[in-house]
Amino acid sequence: MGRLAKRAAILVLPLLLAGCFGSDGDRPSLMEGTQAGGPQPFPDNFRSDTLALMRAYLNNPVGVRDASIAEPVLREIGGRQFYVSCLHFTPREPDGSYKTMRERAAVFVNGRGDRVTERTNEFCAGAVYTPFPELEKMTR
Repeated sequence: MGRLAKRAAILVLPLLLAGCFGSDGDRPSLMEGTQAGGPQPFPDNFRSDTLALMRAYLNNPVGVRDASIAEPVLREIGGRQFYVSCLHFTPREPDGSYKTMRERAAVFVNGRGDRVTERTNEFCAGAVYTPFPELEKMTR
């Protein structure tokens, strides 16, 4: 029975790992389980939820500079309204250097952080940013 379990693990492990490396669109999302007509509650804890999302999103959350965040606003995503908060930040590169500022959008579903997306043009036009020092103070 031990050999059978090892073989099964060897066959299943690559499938599990493939799920970890899928694209952002492959990850299960709360967005898929929401009803199209229901109004979304404002994400009262958007700053702490955004920090949690960014901790998972960034390979190395240490050393972020120039971080700023915009208040969440309702935006249409897939034909439904969700709150989106835009971010500007400069992450530390693997070699320790800093290159260009990045813009990302945190999407909130049912008042909670759901995902970070790189597609920001449609969501972040006209966003008003305020400093986000909590992002700059993140540790591993």
